[in-house]
Amino acid sequence: MRRVRQLYDWVLSWAASPYGAAALFVLAFIESVFFPVPPDALLIALVLGSRSRAFHFALICSLGSLLGGAAGYGLGHYAWLAGDGYTALAHFFFDKIPGFSQELYHEVGRRFEEWGFEIIFAAGFTPVPYKVFTISAGAFDVSFTRFLTASLISRSARFFAVAALIWWFGEPVKALIDRYFNMLAILFTILLLGGFIALKLLF
Repeated sequence: MRRVRQLYDWVLSWAASPYGAAALFVLAFIESVFFPVPPDALLIALVLGSRSRAFHFALICSLGSLLGGAAGYGLGHYAWLAGDGYTALAHFFFDKIPGFSQELYHEVGRRFEEWGFEIIFAAGFTPVPYKVFTISAGAFDVSFTRFLTASLISRSARFFAVAALIWWFGEPVKALIDRYFNMLAILFTILLLGGFIALKLLF
């Protein structure tokens, strides 16, 4: 936990750097594959420092996350399984990457089978690390087109929503997001999935 906190502080230190935007892109990319700290923290810090560029930062974060998601999918599809077992790379992730476990990997796989598009969409918002979904999607052979489409919508909606809140309310809303981010993410996901279910029932 202490190590993750140190990584979190290191991520925030990039907000004061002239390379903050580039760091945001890289962070969003690697968080979709293996990094334990979500890019929201740096996104919030950068928007607070330059609110006029809020949606520019959100776009950078969205693109980095989408490309990282594609990389994670490729990792799961081509380098995760070997015969009837896991590759050495998969075992490394299970053993060393925070938030990644065989139990969670199999649970996500079951959710893919049950929910399909909806669970991929929800993956962009849930507190479950996004990298678990990107790699599992590739390993369980989920349609890449559907995966990419759902990721584009969900991840962009998440980052633009965060940027919009900071742009509109500024510093006061930062503490609210920091404290209740997981709860807000779950609520937003429930509303979105409810909309999908309603559309299926109506049409």
